[in-house]
Amino acid sequence: MDETFKLRIFTEPQQGATYDDLLRVARTAESAGYDAFFRSDHYLKMGSTTGQPGPTDAWVTLAGLARETSRIRLGTLMTAGTFRLPGPLAISVAQVDQMSGGRVELGLGSGWYEEEHTAYGIPFPPLGERFDRYAEQLEIITGLWRTETGQTYSHDGTYYQVADSPGLPKPVQRPAPPVLIGGGGPKRTPRLAARYADEFNVPFVRSDVAAAQFERVDQACTAIGRDPAGMVRSAALVLCAGTSEAQVAQRALAIGREVDELRENGLCGSPAEIVDVIGRWRERTGITRLYLQVLDLADLDHLELVAAEVAPQL
Repeated sequence: MDETFKLRIFTEPQQGATYDDLLRVARTAESAGYDAFFRSDHYLKMGSTTGQPGPTDAWVTLAGLARETSRIRLGTLMTAGTFRLPGPLAISVAQVDQMSGGRVELGLGSGWYEEEHTAYGIPFPPLGERFDRYAEQLEIITGLWRTETGQTYSHDGTYYQVADSPGLPKPVQRPAPPVLIGGGGPKRTPRLAARYADEFNVPFVRSDVAAAQFERVDQACTAIGRDPAGMVRSAALVLCAGTSEAQVAQRALAIGREVDELRENGLCGSPAEIVDVIGRWRERTGITRLYLQVLDLADLDHLELVAAEVAPQL
């Protein structure tokens, strides 16, 4: 796999997975040579699946994986800002970074899935307030991490006040673990990314839509004097690979999707087809990382197939 282009595994365990399921996927991804194992941060299933045996907490999961893997990077797409206060989240991520030896990345979003909030008693403010809180959370989390040892950090915001914090514990990665921001918002999202993000991710859209959003992020970077070349570009696409049409159809059926729809909107088909789609994405968008959304967590052969027959051609 080319060092300048990385494949990452992205899972959706709220659809029904245990920690042991995730551990098997993460270890398989690590041994197969993938760059990272990421997971969503949701507390409620989506769609017709039962979601049983129930949700697993993202940062509890990553803490466990930090001790049971050795190389692969670990992170979230995306932790919901509504789930956690910014100070405790900064502590949790820094601790997991220590536990992993410096392999953690924080994807942080404003939160959007109202039903999971009502299902578990989590406040869900209106969109404008959620985004205002999100902006303050990014400021506080990165501010705490970047505060030099022996100094203190304070923040007097609309929603959060921090006074004379020592900003401890410190993450292994200095000055801070990478921060990922993503989505399709045309104004505030690019501006926040320009200020706080190391990587911008566009999930589950066409390549032309992604390219337009990356351009907005570049413009936002330029507006504040940041070199856009320093922003990592990434995308996320659902994966359905097979060595035959029958195998592709079987894998599509296992995740409740149609082959034609997956070919239109994801990475679907033979390894050669998938290599071609990734090549077009790279040419049109300039992405250097691609998150493969793997929905059947029991199908470890799927990961190994792509590692063996797609990755070497990239």
